[in-house]
Parts: sequence; structure tokens; C-alpha cells
Amino acid sequence: MKIGGYEIFAIETGRFALDGGAMFGVVPKVLWEKSNPPDEKNRIELALRCLLLRGNNRIILIDTGIGFDWEDKFKNIYKIYNSKNTLIDNLSEHKVSAADITDVILTHLHFDHTGGTTYIEKDDHKLTFPNAIHHVQEEQWEWALNPADKDRASFVKNNFLLLERNKRLNKLNASGRLFDDIDLLVMYGHTQGMQLVKISDNRETLLFCSDLIPTASHISVPWVMAYDNNPLTTIAEKKRLLPQAFEERWILFFEHDPFRAACQIPGGWTVTGYRKYYPVTDIPPIRIPKCSP
Repeated sequence: MKIGGYEIFAIETGRFALDGGAMFGVVPKVLWEKSNPPDEKNRIELALRCLLLRGNNRIILIDTGIGFDWEDKFKNIYKIYNSKNTLIDNLSEHKVSAADITDVILTHLHFDHTGGTTYIEKDDHKLTFPNAIHHVQEEQWEWALNPADKDRASFVKNNFLLLERNKRLNKLNASGRLFDDIDLLVMYGHTQGMQLVKISDNRETLLFCSDLIPTASHISVPWVMAYDNNPLTTIAEKKRLLPQAFEERWILFFEHDPFRAACQIPGGWTVTGYRKYYPVTDIPPIRIPKCSP
């Protein structure tokens, strides 16, 4: 699809799994398992989906997935599988090399969003996108360096410290315009200073939802992750954004939904939420299948 001056492509980088109860907080399993069936360890499958924007003399990548330089124990815990969907391989399908990327927008610095930012060669970490400026909110950067006990395990510093050393880091200080047709919306529910990416040309809008709405199931306002540092703030942020997304027919792009890359909120939605989603159109190449619980 195309919005403004950008061609837009969904980039699949693999799958992993997290505990279903943690993904849905206080929502009973009898409800969430209908749309997100768990495995024998109560883990649900999740996508690791990035977004590629090409246009306006830039090639932009939003988030970098989980990467692949993990020990077997880590891979087994999180059920990481990316042998068929490596980030570099999928970029090459669009005739884009790692060196071609001009900008990387990191929504936040959790390992499943920054793991592909670096790679290991001969026991040494190197930048995957050496020519790209990596954009992150300064509040998130500082939080990642000094996280709370609750989310300390979500930050793997080898994934991002190299950005500052190599002068490939742009620290931002607020919501606002980053490039033509691209705005950043700063959120505080999931983690301090997470930024969503809004691509809009005043005719069509796509919102890269990151972990504010990681799957279509999380469109329902009370369906909030236990991973969120401030769940009541997450609810307030969703209640602020979703009415506008509904009224203006925004495309919501899901980083972690294993069944659908994106959808629009259909008629019948209210701010208190509902559990059935029936998008009205398919929008290639980000295909919108039926979203059902």
C-alpha cells in the first residue's frame, strides 16, 4: 500500500511465544483462549512483525524484531522461531539491503523490538544497519539503562548500547512530526516513553500500534497486558486514541498478532470495547483477513 510519499510493506521476522495470562492480565483464560489458543505451557504464539517504509528519499524500518543471536535456553523459554523469516532475508525480497536503511524507528527498547538492531560476529556485537540513524525517545533510553525491577528482564543492553557509541542514535523528547507524513505519539502505559508511529496523508492513516495494542484482541479497552508497567495509563491511552481511529477509519498495524497484520475497527465499536472484529476491506500488500475472536 502507499500513504503519502511512502510505499509500505509488512516485514515478518519470525515468531515467539509468551504466557497467555501475562498477555491478557485480568481477562479470564476462558475468554482469551478462544482467539489465542495456548500451548501445553500456556504460551500463545506471537508474531515479530516490522514495517518498511520506502519513499521521500528515505528507507525506514520500524522496530527490528527479536534477532537470532540467543542461547538455546532463551530460545526454548520464548519459543523463538525465525529460520524462515529472518529480517535481512525478508528485506532482500524488497531489494533492500541492511546498508540501504537510512532510519530505524524503535518504538521502545524491549528485546523483542530491538533484537535485530545488532548481531554477533566473532563474539563481537555489530550494528545490523550501520548507516541508519536510530530514533528513540530519550525517556525510554534512560529507562532502559535504569529499569524498574518489574521490567528489568525485558531490556538486553547489548541490543542497543552500540547505537550511542557509534553515533547512530537520535534521542527525541516529545510526540510530534519526525518526517513528512510521519508523526510519533509518546505513550507511558506499557513502558516509559514508548512511541507509536502514525503515517498519514490526510486521506488515509496507518498506526503502528507497538505494545499499546499488540494484537487485535487488545483493541478491547480492558484487555491489557500484565507486562504493562502502568495498566491504568494503558487503558486511558487506548480510550484517547481508539475513538479517533474508529471515526477516521485508521488502519491499525499489529506487531504481534499471529493471524493478521492489520485491520480497521468496524461498526458497532464503543469505547468500552467488544470482542468481535470484522474489518471491511483487504488492503494489499498488508492483507486484512477476517478478525474474529
